[in-house]
Amino acid sequence: MTPVFTVRPGAALVDAMAHELLRRHQSDPLALNQVTVLLPTRRSCRSLREAFLRQAEGRPLLLPRIAPIGDLDPDDSLSIGDGELPEPSAADLPPAIPALRRRLLLARLILARSDPATGPDQAAWLAADLTRLLDQVQTERLGFDRLTGLVPEELAEHWQQTLTFLQIVSRHWPELLAAEDALDPADRRNLALAAHADAWAQHPPSGPVIAAGSTGSIPATADLLAVIARLPHGAIVLPGLDREADDESWMALDDSHPQFAMARLLDHLGVDRRAVREWPLPPSEGPRPDRRRLVRETMRPPATTDAWRSIDKLGPLATTGLTRIDCPTPREEAGVIALLMREVLEVPSKTVALVTLDRSLGRRVAAELRRWHLQVDDSAGRPLAETPVGGFLRLTAICAAEDAAPVALLSLLKHPMTAGGQGVAAFRQGVRALERAVLRGPRPALGFAGLKAALADAEQRRIGDETHRVALAKWLDRLEQLTEGFFRLVGAQTSLADLLHAHIACAEALAATEDTAGPDRLWRHNDGEAAASVVDELRDAAADFPMVAGGRYPALFEALLAGRVVRPAYGDHPRLFIWGPLEARLQQADRLILGGLNEGVWPSDPASDPWLSRPMRVALGLPPPERRIGLSAHDFAQALAAPEVFMTRAGRIDGTPTVPSRWLQRLDAVLAATGEVLASGEPYLNWQQRLDRPENVVPCSPPAPRPPVAARPRRLSATEIGIWMTDPYAIYARRILNLEKLDPIDVAPNAADRGEIVHNALKVFLEACLDGLPANPLERLIAAGEVAFAKIAPFPGVHAFWWTRFLRIAEWIVAQQSARDGCARPLGGEIDGSLALDGLAGPFTLRARADRIDRLADGGLAIIDYKTGGTPSSPEVERGFAPQLPLEAAIAQAGGFTGVPADAVTELAFWRLSGGDPPGEVRRVAQAPEALASEALNGLRRLIDAFDNPATAYLSQPRAARPPRFSDYTHLARVAEWSVPGGDGG
Repeated sequence: MTPVFTVRPGAALVDAMAHELLRRHQSDPLALNQVTVLLPTRRSCRSLREAFLRQAEGRPLLLPRIAPIGDLDPDDSLSIGDGELPEPSAADLPPAIPALRRRLLLARLILARSDPATGPDQAAWLAADLTRLLDQVQTERLGFDRLTGLVPEELAEHWQQTLTFLQIVSRHWPELLAAEDALDPADRRNLALAAHADAWAQHPPSGPVIAAGSTGSIPATADLLAVIARLPHGAIVLPGLDREADDESWMALDDSHPQFAMARLLDHLGVDRRAVREWPLPPSEGPRPDRRRLVRETMRPPATTDAWRSIDKLGPLATTGLTRIDCPTPREEAGVIALLMREVLEVPSKTVALVTLDRSLGRRVAAELRRWHLQVDDSAGRPLAETPVGGFLRLTAICAAEDAAPVALLSLLKHPMTAGGQGVAAFRQGVRALERAVLRGPRPALGFAGLKAALADAEQRRIGDETHRVALAKWLDRLEQLTEGFFRLVGAQTSLADLLHAHIACAEALAATEDTAGPDRLWRHNDGEAAASVVDELRDAAADFPMVAGGRYPALFEALLAGRVVRPAYGDHPRLFIWGPLEARLQQADRLILGGLNEGVWPSDPASDPWLSRPMRVALGLPPPERRIGLSAHDFAQALAAPEVFMTRAGRIDGTPTVPSRWLQRLDAVLAATGEVLASGEPYLNWQQRLDRPENVVPCSPPAPRPPVAARPRRLSATEIGIWMTDPYAIYARRILNLEKLDPIDVAPNAADRGEIVHNALKVFLEACLDGLPANPLERLIAAGEVAFAKIAPFPGVHAFWWTRFLRIAEWIVAQQSARDGCARPLGGEIDGSLALDGLAGPFTLRARADRIDRLADGGLAIIDYKTGGTPSSPEVERGFAPQLPLEAAIAQAGGFTGVPADAVTELAFWRLSGGDPPGEVRRVAQAPEALASEALNGLRRLIDAFDNPATAYLSQPRAARPPRFSDYTHLARVAEWSVPGGDGG
């Protein structure tokens, strides 16, 4: 009688194993300890232990000896080289070389044979691909001696060069490995499995040996399974072998079929599939032949799909409990899945699992579940680089490499792990003060010296008072002391070991608080423990690595973190799970949700191989990519046979239409042929859409604040008067709430900065023209411009663009000044002035700063406003919608400008300075300035009286036909909500 069994699709293999072994040994519980059970992965071993606890209902047990066999997930860093059985034959083998040591040794070989421009980070990524190739070749028990004849002469020269480069693994790597007195992980696993096979073949174990869940996809594993099948008490339990498939389909199996791996294993064992027996199941596992037939037809080999034309009805239970939900985007998909999982908790003891290859979908679902205070982690874990500690270490390195550039510095300082030896709240206060003072707006000079210089020059409004400036300078000094060692090393060429040591010392110093040491805070949680393990391994591996340019260190560090994941030690919720397909292969939940069923996700696209083309891989003897698809198809088929299954996908991802998984398309074809239909998932989509939709939507009304008159401003500039007319809410926010727009972080100089620079240069030049046009006026103006443009020296691209335009402006200004010399004498530039007015609630002061005031030959005054951008039109000025120049004229006529005697204003003009073609243009206001000034002043008095009335509200954009050109407070007033057609403000 054959020792090969199968657990039918849809049943939980680990529960079936636990139930049957307990039944067999119920008369002698101690005998259970003599049984050896081999499973594919470490996680499946843990699942079997949990299954024993469930089946025994919590009573104490002596468990069998449970160990992983080695048929493992290649993406699991713990799965290769660390799954040997504890036998002396395995212990006698040399150790497996540590993963980081292997990558750095291979990276060193790659650097030695690459272009000098290749950086260590690029070499580390290439080394990771090379380790995968090594593992694949050794797993298949092939050799690199066959590389020589892989590339025919007609193929591209690139592949010839690649084969020459691959001498790294065929010639040089074995020598390095021997010097390390270690083995490649896959090679050691093969040797260990072969040693076990030989030992058991010669001296069979006295107790039963059961290998369960393995498909024998690794040749060394298949050989061990063959030995186990011949043991006196040996048994093999296959996961979901289809014993009922017709002979034509069985003969047509290809690599992409879910049964292919097991068919190949049965051939290796010399066992006919019809002789395979069914492993006994728990009583709760009732038969589901209709569903199994649906799965069989869905996965039918392509060569026999013509049978769908004459397919019979599948049976009443084929689609019972099977639902498909097509969601618009991943957001809706995650919300629907979370609802499906939450619904299960309404039934006591019922369990649910999301099975997906899409890790981002798993994270979205976990986030959605937190709305109900449900904590669940993806069992596949999170990449270490994306955990809090991994991100903190990466940000520390990036900040050092970018020499404390604003974005990199703020990203580090605002990380939850950063405290700088202070209390977290106090440190955050310092970060916010530094951000306001120097990090917003144009970038300061690099390094802490640049930050200190920017702090010394920062405007008072950004700092507060001088006491705050001194305190912030001391805070910045302390931060520099914590980081200077690492930042200094990153700026030079140094060893990887020294960089790593300084990096970790800096990170620990930054992580410390006033009452907790940095190491205690940094390494204490799951991600901290995983990061500490990587750092320790990297310390040992980096000793002889070549010197590294510090600027390359962050990318190298990130490359070395790649592939490391942090898994939760235990599940957070006892009835909610997020599994990968490999983990779901051997166990079941009462409800299974198969998420992310799109092509390229499940099945995933084959990984690109930078070393060998597809024909070269086949010639070398490596399995085709379809082999991996077949294993993924097996996982899908196992899950599809479960009693209650929901299948979900997103129709668009990042705006791009997606293609349903090939298995969904096959399922659709079978259902269309049989006339069967799946249950609709529309109710769940509707519930998800209603979840965050309020029962009643109350439209937002335009804001109408009415602050007390005593709080209303009594002093505004001429520019603000125009804003007061078109957008009173902006005055309310700025002058009453004291809210100022924050500049963007690390922003390039903008149009406002250009205007300020040009104004500053013209002011200096104008001061030289007070007694007439000076000698060499163009050189004087250009010299003034060079001083003003020094502000944007750190932005050479912007400087070059604006400077060219300024030179044209300078020529135009000198020509204009020459033409005015003798008929207009400048009295000064940037002249401050004010005018006191009476209001209902008391005095009101109008302020202004005139760009330029000239004394004309007729004795009158000319007020000129420089505009480097757009200028108001004459009708706008004359109708009072742009009152700045008329109000300045009113101040001048009253003698309100410093150093300018009261006199009539006979000219108002805008000088548009674009630097284009033409570089400048004079736009005079046509209407008489005295009349305009009088009208503007009367209009201002009416405005003052209106807002001195406590019933007058500061409305946002009250004149819909004339909205303000620019406003920093539109979002605060929520204009987009109430100004839409049909809204209260529309």
